[in-house]
Amino acid sequence: MKGVRIEELKGELISIVGSENLLIDPRKTRFYRTGIRVGNGKASMVVFPRKLLDLWKILEICISFDKIIIIQAANTGLTGGSTPFGDDYDRDVIIINTININKLILINKGQQVIAFPGTTLYQLEDNLLPLGRGPHSVIGSSCIGASVIGGVCNNSGGNLVKRGPAYTELSLFARLNRNGKLELVNHLGIELGKSVEEIFVNLEAVNFSKENVIPSLKIASDSDYQNRVRDIYASSPARFNADKRRLYESSGCAGKIAVFAVRLDTFLLPEREQVFFVGTNNSDNLSKLRQRILTEFPILPDMGEYMHRSYFDGSYKYCKDLFILIKFFGTKSLPRIFYLKRIIDEFVVDYNFLPNNFSDKALQFLASIMPNHLPKILLKYRDDYEHLMLFLASDESIDSMVTLLDEETKMDQDYQYIKCTKSEGKDALLHRYVAGSAPGRYQKLNSEDSEGIIPLDVALPRNCVSWSKLLPNEILSQMAESFQMGHFLCMVFHWDFVVKKGVNIVSLKENILAILDKNNAKYPAEHNVGHLYRAEEDLKNFYQELDPTNTFNSGIGKTSKKKNYQ
Repeated sequence: MKGVRIEELKGELISIVGSENLLIDPRKTRFYRTGIRVGNGKASMVVFPRKLLDLWKILEICISFDKIIIIQAANTGLTGGSTPFGDDYDRDVIIINTININKLILINKGQQVIAFPGTTLYQLEDNLLPLGRGPHSVIGSSCIGASVIGGVCNNSGGNLVKRGPAYTELSLFARLNRNGKLELVNHLGIELGKSVEEIFVNLEAVNFSKENVIPSLKIASDSDYQNRVRDIYASSPARFNADKRRLYESSGCAGKIAVFAVRLDTFLLPEREQVFFVGTNNSDNLSKLRQRILTEFPILPDMGEYMHRSYFDGSYKYCKDLFILIKFFGTKSLPRIFYLKRIIDEFVVDYNFLPNNFSDKALQFLASIMPNHLPKILLKYRDDYEHLMLFLASDESIDSMVTLLDEETKMDQDYQYIKCTKSEGKDALLHRYVAGSAPGRYQKLNSEDSEGIIPLDVALPRNCVSWSKLLPNEILSQMAESFQMGHFLCMVFHWDFVVKKGVNIVSLKENILAILDKNNAKYPAEHNVGHLYRAEEDLKNFYQELDPTNTFNSGIGKTSKKKNYQ
């Protein structure tokens, strides 16, 4: 029951983490119970463990008090899946934020890593760089600062087509069984002891030979991904969240278990890289490029990112401040900047004379008075072409890309490409990197002039060639703005539509989804269902198998929020 023994629970949690690591004041918990795009609800408290054993003890206590548990790290989810959603839960909601448990262990000379709950993607990338290796994904465009485990739990990534989305069968996690008993499952493939305390202490202290970890028969990355992407005649998508082939314990769990650590593969970085920027006004040209790359290239390019002019402009206008911060201060600066931004927003919310979303409006103003930040050649392509492609090729695939682009563009003046200089390539990649933040910034600046945003994360079938023409004008004419981009080689698209004032947004979304269903599309593709999408039967069954009492992240995928899924 809600509100029962809250003070007693508070006292027990303080005994573990201290009062400084427990938030109860609704003003101080607002950030942690509000999603970056959607999602907001009540939570009785937010607790911040600093060790794995503390996290276990917190879980035990919250379960004994019969509370709903939501575990979050960076809180960068786009579909509301890491925050409460509304206030119609039958039990109190406790948020456990794990961002302070951020240890990263490099094993077998960095060929694999073990990431803790708060380890971030750019922390992983930074630690691997001196070893000449990289993680499964580097874009993180719409959720900059996201945690590694968050990516695994949501099947995120996949823009790097030679590496695939986040996936592992090697993890350390806790689940609550049907009898209400919390069980710790060590499937890391590393002997850490028998008792719960032994396992956590040995893992955190690295009491094992990290350079001699025995290879496992279970996989730590999506090793079959390239084969699925290359099957361009398949009538199903290459990847999507409900794909039961990639639902395994922590992978795709969406917070229905408590994940303490994951073991993941890393990848050798290339010796040479080359960015190509392609522009055309005929989307069929890009479809042919994709077909030839996936069927003819012995070695695939690393990345193939589509940007409609709308998303290029959105990134140019609404992500300029983020672009400049990363370019000159690096991703390491972002946690402190985001923390300062949060403090400012929490402060001004109590003062009516300051506008809502003050920090975003201030940053937007500062960015608007700064000089142009993109190479002029990229802006010219934006002016000349509606459809833009960004290819990152490396080593053997560079020559293949040059040959292909020369052949495909030589006969058509309405179809050109640039072989970017090093600085142009870095700016083009960074422009794409920050682009996913554009819809959120637009929404904060223009919330009163529209009915809201319909964010769509769509996996189209691999045999789809009409990807740019799926939605008719009668649908598109109801949009005030649209932002369209995608991971093109795998046919995963992000469509963020700003709906005109007065349009029935619920009905409009239903019409769009009906069109997607008719075309064998799957959604979501990589952002997980959160509270925006209804979980398909396979995914719902997976959630219920992991969490039979519905204690963790209740209501995810529009499932029941009540105990035992009543």
